[in-house]
Amino acid sequence: MLGDRESIVSEPEHQAASYVCGTSDTPLLYMTIGAALARTVEAHADREALVVCHQGTRWSWAELGRRVDTLAANFIAMGLQRGERIGIWSPNCTEWVLTQLASAKAGLILVTINPAYRTSELEHALNLSGCRALVIADRFKTSDYVAMLLELAPEMLHSRSPFNSRRLPSLEFVIHIGATRCGSFIAFDSLLQEADAEHHEALEQRGAALQPDDPINVQFTSGTTGMPKGATLTHHNILNNGYFVGRMMRFSATDRLCIPVPLYHCFGMVMGVLNCVTHGATMVFPAAAFEPTAVLQAVQNERCTALYGVPTMFVAELALPQFAGFDLSSLRTGIMAGAPCPIEVMRRVIADMHMSEVTICYGMTETSPVSFQTRADADLESRVTTVGTVHPFVEVKVIDEHGRIVPRGQPGELLTRGYSVMAGYWNDSERTAEAIDAAGWMHTGDLAMLDEQGRCKIIGRVKDMIIRGGENVYPAEVENFLFKHPKIVEAAVFGVPDQRFGEEVCAWLKVSEQVSQDEILEYCRGQIAHYKVPRHIRFVTDFPLTVTGKVQKFLMREAMCRELGIDEIRTA
Repeated sequence: MLGDRESIVSEPEHQAASYVCGTSDTPLLYMTIGAALARTVEAHADREALVVCHQGTRWSWAELGRRVDTLAANFIAMGLQRGERIGIWSPNCTEWVLTQLASAKAGLILVTINPAYRTSELEHALNLSGCRALVIADRFKTSDYVAMLLELAPEMLHSRSPFNSRRLPSLEFVIHIGATRCGSFIAFDSLLQEADAEHHEALEQRGAALQPDDPINVQFTSGTTGMPKGATLTHHNILNNGYFVGRMMRFSATDRLCIPVPLYHCFGMVMGVLNCVTHGATMVFPAAAFEPTAVLQAVQNERCTALYGVPTMFVAELALPQFAGFDLSSLRTGIMAGAPCPIEVMRRVIADMHMSEVTICYGMTETSPVSFQTRADADLESRVTTVGTVHPFVEVKVIDEHGRIVPRGQPGELLTRGYSVMAGYWNDSERTAEAIDAAGWMHTGDLAMLDEQGRCKIIGRVKDMIIRGGENVYPAEVENFLFKHPKIVEAAVFGVPDQRFGEEVCAWLKVSEQVSQDEILEYCRGQIAHYKVPRHIRFVTDFPLTVTGKVQKFLMREAMCRELGIDEIRTA
Protein backbone atom coordinates (compact mmCIF):
# COMPACT_ATOMS: atom_id res chain seq x y z
CA MET A 1 0.00 0.00 0.00
CA LEU A 2 0.99 3.64 -0.34
CA GLY A 3 3.42 4.42 2.45
CA ASP A 4 3.66 7.73 4.27
CA ARG A 5 7.10 8.30 2.75
CA GLU A 6 6.20 7.31 -0.82
CA SER A 7 7.05 9.92 -3.45
CA ILE A 8 8.33 12.45 -0.94
CA VAL A 9 10.22 15.27 -2.62
CA SER A 10 13.88 15.00 -1.65
CA GLU A 11 15.68 18.34 -1.53
CA PRO A 12 17.60 20.60 0.85
CA GLU A 13 15.21 22.92 2.71
CA HIS A 14 17.07 26.04 1.55
CA GLN A 15 16.97 25.07 -2.09
CA ALA A 16 14.51 27.08 -4.20
CA ALA A 17 15.59 25.63 -7.54
CA SER A 18 13.20 23.68 -9.75
CA TYR A 19 14.51 20.20 -8.92
CA VAL A 20 12.67 17.30 -7.29
CA CYS A 21 13.50 13.65 -6.66
CA GLY A 22 10.97 11.00 -5.70
CA THR A 23 11.71 8.56 -2.87
CA SER A 24 10.02 5.46 -1.50
CA ASP A 25 10.42 2.90 1.27
CA THR A 26 9.62 0.29 -1.39
CA PRO A 27 12.53 -0.62 -3.69
CA LEU A 28 12.39 -0.92 -7.46
CA LEU A 29 11.53 -4.34 -8.85
CA TYR A 30 14.61 -5.79 -10.50
CA MET A 31 13.12 -8.65 -12.47
CA THR A 32 11.76 -9.46 -15.91
CA ILE A 33 8.10 -9.25 -16.86
CA GLY A 34 8.02 -13.04 -17.13
CA ALA A 35 9.34 -13.43 -13.57
CA ALA A 36 6.79 -10.91 -12.25
CA LEU A 37 3.97 -12.79 -13.99
CA ALA A 38 5.14 -16.12 -12.57
CA ARG A 39 5.21 -14.62 -9.07
CA THR A 40 1.66 -13.31 -9.40
CA VAL A 41 0.40 -16.60 -10.87
CA GLU A 42 1.82 -18.44 -7.86
CA ALA A 43 0.44 -15.96 -5.32
CA HIS A 44 -3.02 -15.44 -6.84
CA ALA A 45 -3.62 -18.56 -8.94
CA ASP A 46 -7.39 -18.75 -8.42
CA ARG A 47 -8.14 -15.05 -8.55
CA GLU A 48 -9.60 -13.59 -11.73
CA ALA A 49 -6.89 -12.12 -13.93
CA LEU A 50 -8.43 -11.22 -17.29
CA VAL A 51 -11.97 -10.36 -18.37
CA VAL A 52 -12.55 -9.34 -22.00
CA CYS A 53 -16.24 -8.52 -22.24
CA HIS A 54 -16.65 -8.44 -26.02
CA GLN A 55 -14.95 -11.85 -26.44
CA GLY A 56 -16.35 -13.64 -23.41
CA THR A 57 -12.90 -14.25 -21.92
CA ARG A 58 -12.79 -14.86 -18.16
CA TRP A 59 -9.54 -16.40 -16.93
CA SER A 60 -7.86 -16.87 -13.58
CA TRP A 61 -4.20 -16.01 -13.11
CA ALA A 62 -3.39 -19.72 -13.34
CA GLU A 63 -5.23 -20.03 -16.66
CA LEU A 64 -3.68 -16.86 -18.05
CA GLY A 65 -0.22 -18.03 -17.00
CA ARG A 66 -0.70 -21.41 -18.67
CA ARG A 67 -1.82 -19.86 -21.96
CA VAL A 68 1.02 -17.31 -21.92
CA ASP A 69 3.56 -20.12 -21.42
CA THR A 70 2.07 -22.11 -24.30
CA LEU A 71 2.15 -19.13 -26.66
CA ALA A 72 5.70 -18.22 -25.65
CA ALA A 73 6.88 -21.81 -26.21
CA ASN A 74 5.27 -21.81 -29.66
CA PHE A 75 6.99 -18.53 -30.52
CA ILE A 76 10.25 -20.36 -29.81
CA ALA A 77 9.06 -23.33 -31.88
CA MET A 78 8.60 -20.93 -34.82
CA GLY A 79 12.29 -20.11 -34.57
CA LEU A 80 11.94 -16.61 -33.13
CA GLN A 81 15.16 -15.70 -31.32
CA ARG A 82 15.81 -13.62 -28.23
CA GLY A 83 15.86 -9.91 -29.13
CA GLU A 84 13.99 -10.31 -32.43
CA ARG A 85 10.98 -8.07 -33.00
CA ILE A 86 7.36 -9.15 -33.14
CA GLY A 87 4.76 -6.53 -34.05
CA ILE A 88 1.10 -6.38 -33.09
CA TRP A 89 -1.50 -4.46 -35.10
CA SER A 90 -4.87 -4.85 -33.48
CA PRO A 91 -7.47 -3.15 -31.32
CA ASN A 92 -7.89 -4.34 -27.72
CA CYS A 93 -8.52 -8.08 -27.41
CA THR A 94 -7.54 -11.21 -25.49
CA GLU A 95 -4.85 -12.03 -28.04
CA TRP A 96 -3.21 -8.64 -27.46
CA VAL A 97 -2.68 -9.31 -23.75
CA LEU A 98 -1.43 -12.83 -24.47
CA THR A 99 1.03 -11.53 -27.07
CA GLN A 100 2.34 -8.82 -24.74
CA LEU A 101 3.09 -11.24 -21.91
CA ALA A 102 4.24 -14.18 -24.07
CA SER A 103 6.64 -12.09 -26.14
CA ALA A 104 8.21 -10.75 -22.95
CA LYS A 105 8.55 -14.26 -21.54
CA ALA A 106 10.20 -15.45 -24.76
CA GLY A 107 12.62 -12.51 -24.81
CA LEU A 108 11.10 -10.98 -27.96
CA ILE A 109 10.78 -7.23 -28.43
CA LEU A 110 7.13 -6.29 -28.91
CA VAL A 111 6.53 -3.53 -31.47
CA THR A 112 3.16 -1.91 -30.77
CA ILE A 113 1.46 -0.51 -33.86
CA ASN A 114 -1.33 2.04 -33.75
CA PRO A 115 -4.62 0.44 -34.93
CA ALA A 116 -5.40 3.65 -36.83
CA TYR A 117 -2.28 3.37 -39.02
CA ARG A 118 -2.61 3.00 -42.76
CA THR A 119 -0.22 1.36 -45.22
CA SER A 120 2.58 3.96 -45.32
CA GLU A 121 2.68 4.17 -41.51
CA LEU A 122 2.63 0.39 -41.17
CA GLU A 123 5.48 0.07 -43.66
CA HIS A 124 7.52 2.65 -41.74
CA ALA A 125 6.92 0.92 -38.37
CA LEU A 126 7.72 -2.61 -39.58
CA ASN A 127 10.83 -1.63 -41.52
CA LEU A 128 12.24 0.76 -38.93
CA SER A 129 11.96 -1.88 -36.20
CA GLY A 130 12.83 -4.82 -38.43
CA CYS A 131 9.88 -6.97 -37.37
CA ARG A 132 10.31 -10.64 -38.21
CA ALA A 133 6.78 -11.56 -37.11
CA LEU A 134 3.49 -9.67 -36.97
CA VAL A 135 0.31 -10.46 -35.05
CA ILE A 136 -2.56 -8.92 -36.97
CA ALA A 137 -6.30 -8.52 -36.43
CA ASP A 138 -8.59 -9.26 -39.36
CA ARG A 139 -10.45 -5.96 -39.53
CA PHE A 140 -12.04 -3.33 -37.29
CA LYS A 141 -14.56 -0.68 -38.32
CA THR A 142 -13.16 0.88 -41.53
CA SER A 143 -9.74 -0.75 -41.17
CA ASP A 144 -9.18 -3.94 -43.16
CA TYR A 145 -5.81 -4.89 -41.71
CA VAL A 146 -5.27 -7.92 -43.90
CA ALA A 147 -6.04 -6.02 -47.11
CA MET A 148 -3.62 -3.24 -46.17
CA LEU A 149 -0.86 -5.71 -45.34
CA LEU A 150 -1.39 -7.57 -48.62
CA GLU A 151 -1.21 -4.25 -50.47
CA LEU A 152 2.32 -3.89 -49.10
CA ALA A 153 3.28 -7.54 -49.50
CA PRO A 154 1.22 -9.25 -52.23
CA GLU A 155 3.83 -12.06 -52.22
CA MET A 156 2.02 -13.49 -49.20
CA LEU A 157 -0.92 -14.52 -51.37
CA HIS A 158 1.05 -17.19 -53.20
CA SER A 159 3.60 -18.39 -50.66
CA ARG A 160 3.97 -20.15 -47.34
CA SER A 161 5.64 -19.07 -44.08
CA PRO A 162 8.36 -18.02 -43.87
CA PHE A 163 7.91 -15.79 -46.92
CA ASN A 164 9.90 -12.99 -48.54
CA SER A 165 8.53 -9.54 -49.34
CA ARG A 166 10.22 -6.83 -51.37
CA ARG A 167 8.74 -3.89 -49.43
CA LEU A 168 8.83 -5.61 -46.01
CA PRO A 169 12.17 -7.44 -46.23
CA SER A 170 12.48 -8.42 -42.54
CA LEU A 171 8.94 -9.81 -42.18
CA GLU A 172 8.66 -13.61 -42.44
CA PHE A 173 5.65 -14.61 -40.31
CA VAL A 174 2.14 -13.21 -40.03
CA ILE A 175 0.03 -14.52 -37.14
CA HIS A 176 -3.61 -13.85 -37.90
CA ILE A 177 -6.34 -13.30 -35.29
CA GLY A 178 -9.50 -14.82 -36.74
CA ALA A 179 -10.38 -17.07 -39.65
CA THR A 180 -7.34 -17.30 -41.93
CA ARG A 181 -7.75 -15.38 -45.20
CA CYS A 182 -4.33 -16.11 -46.68
CA GLY A 183 -2.41 -19.36 -47.04
CA SER A 184 0.84 -17.90 -45.74
CA PHE A 185 -0.73 -16.72 -42.49
CA ILE A 186 -0.47 -18.64 -39.21
CA ALA A 187 -3.71 -18.87 -37.22
CA PHE A 188 -3.27 -17.36 -33.77
CA ASP A 189 -5.37 -20.13 -32.22
CA SER A 190 -2.96 -22.74 -33.54
CA LEU A 191 -0.27 -21.23 -31.31
CA LEU A 192 -2.44 -21.87 -28.26
CA GLN A 193 -2.29 -25.62 -28.89
CA GLU A 194 0.07 -27.30 -26.41
CA ALA A 195 3.72 -26.95 -27.41
CA ASP A 196 6.28 -29.76 -27.29
CA ALA A 197 8.12 -30.41 -24.03
CA GLU A 198 11.42 -29.45 -25.67
CA HIS A 199 10.09 -25.97 -26.50
CA HIS A 200 8.80 -25.49 -22.95
CA GLU A 201 12.23 -26.48 -21.73
CA ALA A 202 13.82 -24.01 -24.15
CA LEU A 203 11.45 -21.34 -22.80
CA GLU A 204 12.65 -22.01 -19.24
CA GLN A 205 16.27 -21.79 -20.32
CA ARG A 206 15.67 -18.56 -22.22
CA GLY A 207 13.75 -17.05 -19.31
CA ALA A 208 16.64 -17.76 -16.95
CA ALA A 209 19.01 -15.91 -19.29
CA LEU A 210 16.88 -12.78 -19.74
CA GLN A 211 17.88 -9.62 -17.88
CA PRO A 212 15.69 -6.80 -16.51
CA ASP A 213 17.64 -4.27 -18.59
CA ASP A 214 16.93 -6.09 -21.87
CA PRO A 215 14.82 -4.08 -24.35
CA ILE A 216 11.34 -5.55 -24.50
CA ASN A 217 9.13 -3.01 -26.26
CA VAL A 218 9.27 -0.47 -29.10
CA GLN A 219 6.48 2.09 -28.90
CA PHE A 220 5.97 4.74 -31.51
CA THR A 221 5.42 8.29 -30.31
CA SER A 222 1.91 9.52 -30.89
CA GLY A 223 2.71 11.88 -33.73
CA THR A 224 1.37 15.14 -32.27
CA THR A 225 4.34 16.99 -33.80
CA GLY A 226 5.21 14.93 -36.88
CA MET A 227 6.60 11.53 -37.86
CA PRO A 228 6.64 8.97 -35.02
CA LYS A 229 9.86 7.63 -33.53
CA GLY A 230 10.32 4.21 -31.93
CA ALA A 231 10.97 4.56 -28.19
CA THR A 232 12.79 1.46 -26.94
CA LEU A 233 11.75 0.38 -23.43
CA THR A 234 13.12 -2.32 -21.13
CA HIS A 235 11.56 -4.77 -18.66
CA HIS A 236 12.92 -2.51 -15.89
CA ASN A 237 11.37 0.61 -17.45
CA ILE A 238 7.81 -0.50 -17.89
CA LEU A 239 7.42 -3.12 -15.15
CA ASN A 240 8.36 -0.60 -12.47
CA ASN A 241 6.31 2.19 -13.95
CA GLY A 242 3.20 0.02 -13.96
CA TYR A 243 3.98 -1.04 -10.39
CA PHE A 244 4.39 2.45 -8.95
CA VAL A 245 1.37 3.80 -10.87
CA GLY A 246 -0.64 1.15 -9.04
CA ARG A 247 0.92 1.97 -5.67
CA MET A 248 -0.02 5.62 -6.09
CA MET A 249 -3.62 4.39 -6.57
CA ARG A 250 -3.38 2.13 -3.48
CA PHE A 251 -3.87 -0.95 -5.65
CA SER A 252 -4.09 -4.51 -4.33
CA ALA A 253 -5.19 -7.94 -5.58
CA THR A 254 -8.79 -7.08 -4.71
CA ASP A 255 -8.96 -4.28 -7.27
CA ARG A 256 -10.67 -4.65 -10.65
CA LEU A 257 -9.49 -2.23 -13.33
CA CYS A 258 -11.63 -1.22 -16.31
CA ILE A 259 -9.30 -0.48 -19.26
CA PRO A 260 -11.02 1.25 -22.22
CA VAL A 261 -7.78 2.97 -23.35
CA PRO A 262 -5.79 1.39 -26.22
CA LEU A 263 -3.32 -1.38 -25.45
CA TYR A 264 -0.86 -0.28 -28.12
CA HIS A 265 -0.12 2.76 -25.94
CA CYS A 266 1.59 2.89 -22.52
CA PHE A 267 -1.72 3.86 -20.90
CA GLY A 268 -3.14 0.42 -21.69
CA MET A 269 -0.18 -1.96 -21.68
CA VAL A 270 1.91 -0.42 -18.87
CA MET A 271 -0.43 1.52 -16.59
CA GLY A 272 -3.10 -1.08 -17.23
CA VAL A 273 -1.73 -4.58 -17.82
CA LEU A 274 1.58 -4.31 -15.95
CA ASN A 275 -0.07 -2.51 -13.04
CA CYS A 276 -2.42 -5.49 -12.67
CA VAL A 277 0.37 -8.05 -13.19
CA THR A 278 2.46 -6.56 -10.40
CA HIS A 279 -0.47 -6.28 -7.96
CA GLY A 280 -2.50 -9.37 -8.85
CA ALA A 281 -5.50 -7.17 -9.73
CA THR A 282 -8.10 -8.02 -12.40
CA MET A 283 -7.95 -6.52 -15.91
CA VAL A 284 -11.34 -5.77 -17.48
CA PHE A 285 -11.55 -4.78 -21.15
CA PRO A 286 -15.05 -3.53 -22.07
CA ALA A 287 -14.71 -3.43 -25.87
CA ALA A 288 -12.26 -3.48 -28.77
CA ALA A 289 -12.15 0.33 -28.71
CA PHE A 290 -13.73 3.03 -26.60
CA GLU A 291 -17.52 2.88 -26.39
CA PRO A 292 -18.97 4.86 -23.46
CA THR A 293 -21.96 2.58 -22.91
CA ALA A 294 -19.78 -0.55 -22.95
CA VAL A 295 -17.47 1.05 -20.37
CA LEU A 296 -20.22 1.82 -17.88
CA GLN A 297 -21.81 -1.59 -18.48
CA ALA A 298 -18.50 -3.28 -17.71
CA VAL A 299 -17.95 -1.21 -14.56
CA GLN A 300 -21.42 -2.15 -13.34
CA ASN A 301 -21.38 -5.84 -14.29
CA GLU A 302 -17.81 -6.55 -13.21
CA ARG A 303 -17.93 -4.35 -10.09
CA CYS A 304 -14.80 -2.50 -11.16
CA THR A 305 -13.00 -0.47 -8.50
CA ALA A 306 -10.93 1.61 -10.93
CA LEU A 307 -11.42 3.19 -14.36
CA TYR A 308 -9.00 4.74 -16.85
CA GLY A 309 -9.56 7.32 -19.55
CA VAL A 310 -8.59 10.58 -21.18
CA PRO A 311 -10.85 13.52 -20.25
CA THR A 312 -12.89 13.23 -23.46
CA MET A 313 -13.76 9.63 -22.52
CA PHE A 314 -15.10 10.69 -19.14
CA VAL A 315 -17.03 13.55 -20.78
CA ALA A 316 -18.66 11.05 -23.19
CA GLU A 317 -19.57 8.68 -20.35
CA LEU A 318 -21.09 11.44 -18.22
CA ALA A 319 -23.08 12.73 -21.23
CA LEU A 320 -24.90 9.42 -21.86
CA PRO A 321 -28.68 9.89 -21.53
CA GLN A 322 -28.83 6.64 -19.52
CA PHE A 323 -25.85 7.54 -17.30
CA ALA A 324 -27.89 7.72 -14.08
CA GLY A 325 -29.16 4.20 -14.66
CA PHE A 326 -25.74 2.57 -14.18
CA ASP A 327 -24.58 1.40 -10.76
CA LEU A 328 -21.02 2.72 -10.47
CA SER A 329 -20.84 2.52 -6.68
CA SER A 330 -18.00 -0.02 -6.80
CA LEU A 331 -15.60 2.58 -8.25
CA ARG A 332 -12.97 4.05 -5.96
CA THR A 333 -10.06 5.27 -8.05
CA GLY A 334 -8.64 5.46 -11.55
CA ILE A 335 -6.58 7.67 -13.81
CA MET A 336 -7.40 10.61 -16.02
CA ALA A 337 -4.49 11.54 -18.27
CA GLY A 338 -3.50 12.62 -21.77
CA ALA A 339 -4.99 16.13 -21.72
CA PRO A 340 -5.98 18.88 -19.25
CA CYS A 341 -9.07 18.09 -17.17
CA PRO A 342 -11.74 20.79 -16.76
CA ILE A 343 -12.66 21.25 -13.11
CA GLU A 344 -16.38 20.56 -13.68
CA VAL A 345 -15.57 17.24 -15.30
CA MET A 346 -13.39 16.28 -12.34
CA ARG A 347 -16.12 17.31 -9.90
CA ARG A 348 -18.64 15.06 -11.66
CA VAL A 349 -16.20 12.13 -11.90
CA ILE A 350 -15.66 12.32 -8.14
CA ALA A 351 -19.31 12.92 -7.20
CA ASP A 352 -21.32 11.04 -9.83
CA MET A 353 -18.92 8.22 -10.67
CA HIS A 354 -17.84 7.63 -7.03
CA MET A 355 -14.15 8.00 -7.97
CA SER A 356 -13.12 9.85 -4.81
CA GLU A 357 -9.48 8.76 -5.25
CA VAL A 358 -9.13 9.42 -8.99
CA THR A 359 -5.60 10.51 -9.91
CA ILE A 360 -4.04 12.61 -12.67
CA CYS A 361 -0.89 11.41 -14.43
CA TYR A 362 1.70 13.10 -16.60
CA GLY A 363 4.39 11.48 -18.68
CA MET A 364 5.51 10.53 -22.15
CA THR A 365 6.20 7.32 -24.04
CA GLU A 366 9.94 7.86 -23.71
CA THR A 367 9.67 7.77 -19.89
CA SER A 368 7.66 4.55 -19.64
CA PRO A 369 5.40 6.76 -19.34
CA VAL A 370 4.56 8.34 -15.94
CA SER A 371 6.77 10.90 -14.16
CA PHE A 372 4.19 12.78 -12.06
CA GLN A 373 0.94 11.62 -10.45
CA THR A 374 -1.48 13.19 -8.00
CA ARG A 375 -1.92 11.34 -4.73
CA ALA A 376 -5.15 9.46 -4.09
CA ASP A 377 -5.99 11.89 -1.28
CA ALA A 378 -5.12 15.08 -3.19
CA ASP A 379 -7.59 17.97 -3.03
CA LEU A 380 -9.70 18.90 -6.04
CA GLU A 381 -7.65 22.00 -6.80
CA SER A 382 -4.43 19.98 -7.04
CA ARG A 383 -6.03 17.44 -9.36
CA VAL A 384 -7.14 20.01 -11.92
CA THR A 385 -4.32 22.55 -11.71
CA THR A 386 -1.29 20.25 -11.34
CA VAL A 387 -0.16 16.78 -12.39
CA GLY A 388 0.86 15.99 -8.83
CA THR A 389 4.24 15.12 -7.39
CA VAL A 390 7.19 13.27 -8.83
CA HIS A 391 7.12 9.45 -8.97
CA PRO A 392 9.43 7.38 -6.76
CA PHE A 393 13.01 7.04 -8.08
CA VAL A 394 12.49 9.74 -10.73
CA GLU A 395 14.44 13.01 -10.84
CA VAL A 396 13.05 16.12 -12.52
CA LYS A 397 14.39 19.60 -13.15
CA VAL A 398 13.15 22.62 -15.09
CA ILE A 399 15.61 24.61 -17.22
CA ASP A 400 15.66 27.79 -19.27
CA GLU A 401 16.70 28.15 -22.92
CA HIS A 402 20.36 28.26 -21.88
CA GLY A 403 20.16 24.97 -19.97
CA ARG A 404 20.22 26.62 -16.53
CA ILE A 405 17.88 25.42 -13.78
CA VAL A 406 15.15 27.99 -13.03
CA PRO A 407 13.76 29.03 -9.62
CA ARG A 408 10.51 27.50 -8.35
CA GLY A 409 7.46 29.09 -9.93
CA GLN A 410 9.19 30.00 -13.18
CA PRO A 411 8.46 28.20 -16.47
CA GLY A 412 10.98 26.21 -18.44
CA GLU A 413 11.55 22.90 -20.17
CA LEU A 414 10.93 19.80 -18.06
CA LEU A 415 13.78 17.25 -17.95
CA THR A 416 13.55 13.84 -16.30
CA ARG A 417 16.11 11.21 -15.30
CA GLY A 418 15.94 7.80 -13.66
CA TYR A 419 14.92 4.17 -14.18
CA SER A 420 12.01 5.17 -16.43
CA VAL A 421 14.01 6.88 -19.21
CA MET A 422 13.99 4.83 -22.42
CA ALA A 423 17.04 3.04 -23.77
CA GLY A 424 16.79 5.28 -26.85
CA TYR A 425 14.99 5.61 -30.18
CA TRP A 426 15.22 2.39 -32.14
CA ASN A 427 17.89 2.53 -34.82
CA ASP A 428 18.19 6.32 -34.49
CA SER A 429 21.23 7.37 -32.48
CA GLU A 430 21.08 10.95 -33.74
CA ARG A 431 17.59 11.64 -32.43
CA THR A 432 18.40 9.74 -29.23
CA ALA A 433 21.34 12.08 -28.61
CA GLU A 434 19.06 15.07 -29.19
CA ALA A 435 16.58 13.78 -26.60
CA ILE A 436 18.87 12.38 -23.87
CA ASP A 437 21.88 14.47 -22.90
CA ALA A 438 25.28 13.26 -21.65
CA ALA A 439 24.11 13.40 -18.02
CA GLY A 440 21.18 11.11 -18.75
CA TRP A 441 18.47 13.78 -18.70
CA MET A 442 15.52 13.21 -21.02
CA HIS A 443 14.46 16.51 -22.62
CA THR A 444 10.67 16.21 -22.70
CA GLY A 445 9.94 19.26 -24.84
CA ASP A 446 7.22 20.20 -22.34
CA LEU A 447 6.98 23.58 -20.64
CA ALA A 448 6.37 23.23 -16.92
CA MET A 449 6.58 24.92 -13.53
CA LEU A 450 7.28 23.42 -10.10
CA ASP A 451 5.61 25.05 -7.10
CA GLU A 452 6.97 25.26 -3.56
CA GLN A 453 5.38 21.88 -2.69
CA GLY A 454 7.09 20.21 -5.63
CA ARG A 455 3.86 19.86 -7.58
CA CYS A 456 4.14 20.24 -11.34
CA LYS A 457 2.05 22.34 -13.69
CA ILE A 458 2.30 21.60 -17.41
CA ILE A 459 2.04 24.78 -19.44
CA GLY A 460 2.38 23.33 -22.93
CA ARG A 461 4.97 22.19 -25.43
CA VAL A 462 8.17 24.13 -26.00
CA LYS A 463 7.36 24.04 -29.71
CA ASP A 464 3.76 25.11 -28.98
CA MET A 465 4.78 28.21 -27.03
CA ILE A 466 3.59 31.29 -28.90
CA ILE A 467 5.98 34.24 -29.18
CA ARG A 468 3.83 37.26 -30.00
CA GLY A 469 5.76 40.48 -30.45
CA GLY A 470 8.44 39.31 -28.01
CA GLU A 471 5.92 38.14 -25.36
CA ASN A 472 5.73 34.45 -24.47
CA VAL A 473 2.20 33.03 -24.50
CA TYR A 474 1.68 29.61 -22.95
CA PRO A 475 -1.30 27.88 -24.64
CA ALA A 476 -2.30 25.85 -21.57
CA GLU A 477 -2.67 29.04 -19.51
CA VAL A 478 -5.06 30.55 -22.05
CA GLU A 479 -6.92 27.24 -22.43
CA ASN A 480 -7.43 26.97 -18.66
CA PHE A 481 -8.85 30.50 -18.62
CA LEU A 482 -11.21 29.77 -21.52
CA PHE A 483 -12.38 26.55 -19.84
CA LYS A 484 -13.95 28.69 -17.12
CA HIS A 485 -16.43 30.23 -19.58
CA PRO A 486 -19.78 28.50 -18.92
CA LYS A 487 -20.44 27.80 -22.59
CA ILE A 488 -16.98 26.47 -23.52
CA VAL A 489 -16.62 22.68 -23.29
CA GLU A 490 -13.07 22.36 -24.70
CA ALA A 491 -10.43 24.77 -25.95
CA ALA A 492 -7.26 24.35 -27.98
CA VAL A 493 -4.94 27.34 -28.29
CA PHE A 494 -2.00 27.58 -30.71
CA GLY A 495 -0.05 30.14 -32.72
CA VAL A 496 -0.40 31.08 -36.37
CA PRO A 497 2.08 33.19 -38.37
CA ASP A 498 1.60 36.96 -38.42
CA GLN A 499 3.55 39.57 -40.42
CA ARG A 500 3.46 42.19 -37.68
CA PHE A 501 3.89 40.20 -34.45
CA GLY A 502 5.58 37.04 -35.75
CA GLU A 503 2.75 34.93 -34.32
CA GLU A 504 -0.82 35.54 -33.25
CA VAL A 505 -2.96 33.58 -30.81
CA CYS A 506 -5.62 31.31 -32.31
CA ALA A 507 -8.28 29.38 -30.38
CA TRP A 508 -10.45 26.52 -31.54
CA LEU A 509 -13.45 26.13 -29.25
CA LYS A 510 -16.09 23.49 -28.64
CA VAL A 511 -19.16 25.03 -27.04
CA SER A 512 -22.28 23.70 -25.33
CA GLU A 513 -24.55 26.35 -26.82
CA GLN A 514 -24.32 29.14 -29.37
CA VAL A 515 -21.94 31.93 -28.46
CA SER A 516 -20.47 34.76 -30.52
CA GLN A 517 -16.84 35.62 -31.11
CA ASP A 518 -17.48 39.06 -29.62
CA GLU A 519 -18.79 37.46 -26.43
CA ILE A 520 -15.60 35.43 -26.09
CA LEU A 521 -13.42 38.49 -26.71
CA GLU A 522 -15.37 40.50 -24.15
CA TYR A 523 -14.91 37.67 -21.65
CA CYS A 524 -11.13 37.86 -22.18
CA ARG A 525 -10.70 41.64 -22.07
CA GLY A 526 -9.50 42.86 -18.72
CA GLN A 527 -9.11 39.31 -17.44
CA ILE A 528 -5.96 38.23 -19.27
CA ALA A 529 -3.16 40.31 -20.79
CA HIS A 530 -4.01 41.78 -24.18
CA TYR A 531 -1.32 39.79 -25.97
CA LYS A 532 -2.89 36.52 -24.73
CA VAL A 533 -6.35 37.31 -26.11
CA PRO A 534 -7.02 35.15 -29.21
CA ARG A 535 -6.87 37.11 -32.47
CA HIS A 536 -8.49 34.23 -34.38
CA ILE A 537 -11.38 32.21 -32.95
CA ARG A 538 -13.06 29.24 -34.61
CA PHE A 539 -16.00 27.25 -33.26
CA VAL A 540 -15.62 23.58 -34.15
CA THR A 541 -17.32 20.29 -33.35
CA ASP A 542 -14.13 18.22 -33.27
CA PHE A 543 -10.37 18.54 -32.80
CA PRO A 544 -7.92 16.40 -34.77
CA LEU A 545 -6.84 13.78 -32.22
CA THR A 546 -4.46 10.89 -31.92
CA VAL A 547 -5.98 7.53 -30.95
CA THR A 548 -5.06 8.27 -27.33
CA GLY A 549 -7.00 11.53 -27.33
CA LYS A 550 -4.16 14.02 -27.69
CA VAL A 551 -4.89 17.16 -29.70
CA GLN A 552 -2.77 17.46 -32.85
CA LYS A 553 -2.13 21.19 -32.90
CA PHE A 554 0.22 21.04 -35.86
CA LEU A 555 -2.74 19.93 -38.01
CA MET A 556 -4.88 22.74 -36.61
CA ARG A 557 -2.14 25.26 -37.38
CA GLU A 558 -1.86 23.96 -40.94
CA ALA A 559 -5.65 24.20 -41.38
CA MET A 560 -5.72 27.79 -40.11
CA CYS A 561 -2.84 28.79 -42.38
CA ARG A 562 -4.78 27.45 -45.35
CA GLU A 563 -7.98 29.19 -44.25
CA LEU A 564 -6.24 32.52 -43.63
CA GLY A 565 -4.13 32.23 -46.79
CA ILE A 566 -0.85 32.74 -44.96
CA ASP A 567 2.51 31.02 -45.16
CA GLU A 568 4.90 30.12 -42.39
CA ILE A 569 7.16 33.08 -41.60
CA ARG A 570 10.82 32.20 -41.39
CA THR A 571 12.49 33.46 -38.22
CA ALA A 572 15.95 33.16 -36.76
